[in-house]
Formats: sequence, structure tokens, C-alpha cells
Amino acid sequence: MTEKRNQLKLHHLKPAAGSKQKAQRVGRGESGRRGKTAGRGMKGLKARSKVRPGFEGGQTPLQVRIPHLKGFKRHNREEFVVVNVDRLEAFRAGSTVTVAKLREEGLVKKRGKVKVLGEGELSKSLTVEAHAFSGSARAKIEGAGGTCTVVE
Repeated sequence: MTEKRNQLKLHHLKPAAGSKQKAQRVGRGESGRRGKTAGRGMKGLKARSKVRPGFEGGQTPLQVRIPHLKGFKRHNREEFVVVNVDRLEAFRAGSTVTVAKLREEGLVKKRGKVKVLGEGELSKSLTVEAHAFSGSARAKIEGAGGTCTVVE
């Protein structure tokens, strides 16, 4: 029988003495401690019901101060790491240039799909494998006697 008396149940729990206080009831008549203005002082914006979010006391708010960003970026856009045709001059004539070889040579540092752009000149015949080619890059590579292969 003594075991049941010493057992702690949820309905026995209560907060520590002094840890809970009654909420202060404000605005309950002129005679009360927090009556009339209810601790808000006299007039002014803070004495009234609410201050709108973002209000900075008449100062130009942050959302107006920062410049407006033009346009938008698609969240699912395809981003390429670019390599120009003139950088392909580093490879021997007749060799195959793959994405892995471009990374080994340090021409492509970031991860992702590689796109070859047409800036500069190419004097060697190369077989270039990349994820995408610009029109001018394709023309310059094929004009030098090389081929362009799109890899997935």
C-alpha cells in the first residue's frame, strides 16, 4: 500500500513557488495602477493600437532604401562553366579534349556543365567534347579542321 502513496503522477506536478505570476491587466479604469493610458504615455504613435511592420519612425524604411532588383533568375536555370576557344590552344593538335582533361589542365575549376565559347582563335585540329558550344566556337573549331561533340 505504501508503494502507491509514494508514486508520482502527472496531477501531482505543479510549478515552483514564485515562478508563476498573474498577468498584469491593463486599461481597467482610471483608479487602477495601469488604467487610463495603460503605461503607454500620452498620444503619439506608440500610444495607439499598432505600429505597422517595417515602420522606422519616419525614417525611410529599409525596403525603400535598398535598390530594386531588376528581372529575376529562374530557380531551375542551367548554369555553365565557360571555356574560350583560345584556351584550347594548350592541347596538342589531333588530340581529344574532354571535360575531364579540361579539369586536369585547370581550365575548368568549378563543377558543372562546360560550355565552349568563341573568344580568340584556334589554329589546331581538335576533337572537343563538352556539354554545349556557342555558334562561333563551333565554327572556329570546325574551321580549324576539328570536330565538336555534345556530351550528356
